[in-house]
Amino acid sequence: MTPTRIAPPRFAALQWLFFVAAVILLLYFLGPILTPFVAAGILAYICNPLVQRLRAWKVPRTLAVVLVMGGLLLVSGLLLLIMLPLLEKEISMFVMRVPDWIDAARTHLLPQLQQWLGVSLEWDSQALKNLLLSHWQSAGGVAGKLLPWLGSSGGAIVGVLVNLLLIPVAMFYLLRDWDTLVARLDELIPRHWHAKVTEIVAEVDGILAEFLRGQISVMLLMSVYYVVALWLVGLEFALPIGILAGVLVFVPYLGMILGLALATLAAVMQFPSFGGVLLVWAAFGAGQLLEGMVVTPWLVGDRIGLHPLAVIFALLAFGQVFGFFGLLLALPLAAILLVTLRHGKAWYLASSMYQKP
Repeated sequence: MTPTRIAPPRFAALQWLFFVAAVILLLYFLGPILTPFVAAGILAYICNPLVQRLRAWKVPRTLAVVLVMGGLLLVSGLLLLIMLPLLEKEISMFVMRVPDWIDAARTHLLPQLQQWLGVSLEWDSQALKNLLLSHWQSAGGVAGKLLPWLGSSGGAIVGVLVNLLLIPVAMFYLLRDWDTLVARLDELIPRHWHAKVTEIVAEVDGILAEFLRGQISVMLLMSVYYVVALWLVGLEFALPIGILAGVLVFVPYLGMILGLALATLAAVMQFPSFGGVLLVWAAFGAGQLLEGMVVTPWLVGDRIGLHPLAVIFALLAFGQVFGFFGLLLALPLAAILLVTLRHGKAWYLASSMYQKP
């Protein structure tokens, strides 16, 4: 009896299937190590068009990379200089207002609780205020209390710092050698697949470029909206909260939820009546409608072909499987999958399996 042989095309398909499975398994186990390199790759992909534009002006590539990374570092530093002092001031105001809230709760809330529950409740507000103030004044000794914890967790902290330092280093080399790396990857593509792979890569690149450009535009526009809207409402911390809410628009609903929580906290501390809080809520509600119905469809829209539900599912699914590393890869992999499904659908509709009566 002659043993059955696997047809060469089927054998090649099995080889590629095992190869893809091995790559996915490797990515799963090396996720924490690869995270800074993936982050650097995404930043390099975003910044490469700026480097190419400087190259068109006859700027040497290394100098162009330094200029682009320096500009990115400058913008990040300015954001930190704006955000951190105002955040520290907001926390200080919060701690100063807590004793007043304790007195207001004892005066208004405690009688209501006694009436609803039918029990007598005792509340020593002065003891609570003294406890809070004593802990706040002793905050200067927190560093000393943290030293034992830092000693036991020193390895993890060093690992985080090393990963953070690896991102700009890897980004510099990726941007400097971008064209060379792309050319080497192109040489590895099997020649009989080269045309189709090049076509798919071009489509993926177009989708990602449109998505990133659109999202950056949405982030800038929504940051301006939230800052202006909260400033018109009269919120003291309109600038940092508006910038944070606008920048985090990139992650679905995170910017709105976090910005709304911080703005509500600031409004409760600042405004004497609940009307100010309602105005803040109205500003965020209008911003959510503006983003979902006008800004995102206008600046991103159908140009990328990624439905908002697909974006949310990709972020949740890849984040669940690969952690933070998966969040970094979610949208690129979703774009690749989208283009692959498009070509697979076209192949299926043109196949005899579909057209056979």
